[in-house]
Amino acid sequence: MWSDPIADMLTRIRNAARVRAREVKMPASNLKVGIAKVLKQEGFIAGFDKIDNGREGILRIQLKYGPFGEPVINVIRRESKAGRRDYRGARELPRVLNGLGIAIVSTSQGVLSDRECKERNIGGELICTVS
Repeated sequence: MWSDPIADMLTRIRNAARVRAREVKMPASNLKVGIAKVLKQEGFIAGFDKIDNGREGILRIQLKYGPFGEPVINVIRRESKAGRRDYRGARELPRVLNGLGIAIVSTSQGVLSDRECKERNIGGELICTVS
């Protein structure tokens, strides 16, 4: 059992992008699926699907690369950790790479990007930043 499954997910994505893997697999959870949905909506991954294995399931993420083989995800960083939770209001969310990156936030309305949080004027737990 991991102490922080979200950090494990982000590390698996980071490592797979470094070695130019086409896809990465990990144990699934509702929060991980929500993070994958935001990454897909914002264009950082090519796609994802949840495979049923009789237990929690497996989340398979297809990574996305540029025209010259460079990974689309350059930096993916865990912000809120188990020992230090980071809650922010809609106006306090960080602007990642001057708007080119995103912040992923867990809100009462589900997992959303920082742009959606600002549109809906809701805050929550800042999970990670992606650029």
